[in-house]
Amino acid sequence: MGYKHLVFPENSLFLVTGGAGFIGSNLCEAILKLGCKVRCLDDLSTGKQKNVDMFSSHKNYEFVKGDIKDLETCMQACKGVDYVLNQAAWGSVPRSIEMPLFYCANNIQGTLNMMEAARQNGVKKFVYASSSSVYGDEPNLPKTEGREGNLLSPYALTKRCDEEWAKQYTRHYGLETIGLRYFNVFGRRQDPDGAYAAVIPKFIKMLLNGERPTINGDGKQSRDFTYIENVIEANLKACLAPSEAAGEAFNIAYGGREYLIDIYYALTKSLEVDIEPNFGPDRKGDIKHSNADISKAERLLGYSPDYNFEKGLEEAISWYKANL
Repeated sequence: MGYKHLVFPENSLFLVTGGAGFIGSNLCEAILKLGCKVRCLDDLSTGKQKNVDMFSSHKNYEFVKGDIKDLETCMQACKGVDYVLNQAAWGSVPRSIEMPLFYCANNIQGTLNMMEAARQNGVKKFVYASSSSVYGDEPNLPKTEGREGNLLSPYALTKRCDEEWAKQYTRHYGLETIGLRYFNVFGRRQDPDGAYAAVIPKFIKMLLNGERPTINGDGKQSRDFTYIENVIEANLKACLAPSEAAGEAFNIAYGGREYLIDIYYALTKSLEVDIEPNFGPDRKGDIKHSNADISKAERLLGYSPDYNFEKGLEEAISWYKANL
């Protein structure tokens, strides 16, 4: 089904926080293509100006450089806004273990500032990025909303806190919040560089450069890798979801399960290189297996992901070949 058929009221204004990031910039692009207006808020701490430069001359696009840790910035950014897509957060489980205070200030207080600003400005829907990390050590597959375990990292804690605050804002203040628990999103404009880069872009770049990537652990860990187009669909459909979805969090994935070692060899085959990986230690705070039950999102959001892993990977490889 996708999202390209969706219709929003004329002159709808979306605020995308973290809009210069990987997911945020893709959301900005999709919204502009639907004929709606976009205000992008980003402090460029992890987002990149180059991700949004292509929109700078678009009549329906506005860029605001600002930090969600500042309430007044959030208040100004929410003026006249119909829908907030809150992507602004710092990712990475290992980095959150190194920087707990910053993650609390940025991912919890920053998101709370945005909810308060959205409430005071009469925003129709507040859609925010949560994470599959909230499942922690809960061992059962597939991961199902309402069955969560002990949290394994400060990053996961920040996302669980965001979900709890969102429930309060729906319950007490009538702000219609919807949380999207992303499962290992990948695709165009995802950063392949840095110590905390996601595995798919990192592997692609290293293999294209003839370098030997390192797999953390034995490669037998599995993930529900989710192509960016599915995530765009979820965000936009959440904006049009019925009120009964408000205050809830939803798994956003394809519903598949890929093993890291299999992905590695699929990449070497597709890129036509013969490079064996290094194997390193397990990453602290990582879960071993991840696979999503997406039936709740299908039922309440009308979510119907078009892109399976193979189709998404093919598009991602093409993009990196053309842009790296």
